[in-house]
Order: sequence, then C-alpha cells, then structure tokens
Amino acid sequence: MAYTEVLLIKPVDGLGAEGEQVRVRSGYARNFLLLQGVALPVNRANTKYIEALKKARDAREAKDLDAANALATKLAAVKLVFAVKTGEGGKMFGAISTAEIASKLAEHGVELERKRIHLGQGPVKLLGKHVTTIRLHSSVTVEQEFEVVSENPIVEVAAEAEESDRPERKDREGKARKPRKEKSEKSEKSAKAKK
Repeated sequence: MAYTEVLLIKPVDGLGAEGEQVRVRSGYARNFLLLQGVALPVNRANTKYIEALKKARDAREAKDLDAANALATKLAAVKLVFAVKTGEGGKMFGAISTAEIASKLAEHGVELERKRIHLGQGPVKLLGKHVTTIRLHSSVTVEQEFEVVSENPIVEVAAEAEESDRPERKDREGKARKPRKEKSEKSEKSAKAKK
C-alpha cells in the first residue's frame, strides 16, 4: 500500500494536532484530509505556514491547559449526591452512568462532554461512595467522588412467608428449583378426557 506525508492544518483525533507532519495512506490523504481542508501536501513552500501553525498550536494548548486547571479547581469544590429509588434490601432500580454524572455536573455549573467521564467498570449499580475519573486535558485528570443514596428507606428482605412441607427440589447441579404449579381441577379433567 502506498503512503504519503501531509501537514495537518487542524487537529484530527487519533492522528495529530495542527502543524504536525504525519504519514497516512494515500487514499485517506487524497479522499478525505485534502478534500476537507484538514491537511496540505508536504513541500518546501509550506515551511513558513508550518511555523505559524506550530505557534498557533502552542498558544491553543497553553489556553486549553489553563482552562483545564481552572475547571479542575472548580470540580474540587463540587460534591455530587445521587438519590435513587431502591427496592428490598437496598437494590437499586437502574444505574448511574456517565450521562447522569454529566447532567448533575451541569446543574452545578460545570459543562463537560460525556466522553471525558470514565467509570471504571461501567455504570454504577450499588449504593455508597464511588469515584470517577474525569479527563480534562491530556495532562490534567481529576478523581471526582460521588455518592449514591436511597430516596426511600431501605427495607430488609423479609423471611419467606410460607415454608412448604415438601422438601426442596434440586436440579442436576444441586441448585434449588422452583416448585411445580399445582394442577387445577380443569386441567385434571382435560387430562382425563384425553385418555
């Protein structure tokens, strides 16, 4: 496959920032990067343009870093508490995902994209205190704590109301099975009629 080198004019996710010289497939450069005005072909005439782009990139990155640090100090003052509905034994209905965290942060005046919020093992499905990582900049990450509490009082799981006289049935693996349904008179009559 043929490769070509291009100069990026604008930042491209997964490829590079403006002012960088990158090596890409020829078709990608010709059909997308050059057509969209995101890149220029590498030649000697573009050297001054490259220097101007690098200065602009440095200024933008410094501005982004300052904004990320300011946002990090703002996040340190925010305390997040999610009140959720629970069932017996404190089992949550639903889960807390990055979308809920982003909307709660927006209520506190911190606008963030969902993709910047990272939950370790996926949505939170347990009550208690949890930590999420918020990536504000390539060099600035914040560990944000949040708490999930129950809206209603937690009711302990009641003991089984009826204990049956029959021994518990088990399947091949030794796990308890559901008891069989009692046959009604109607089903017994239809069974006798078939015989």
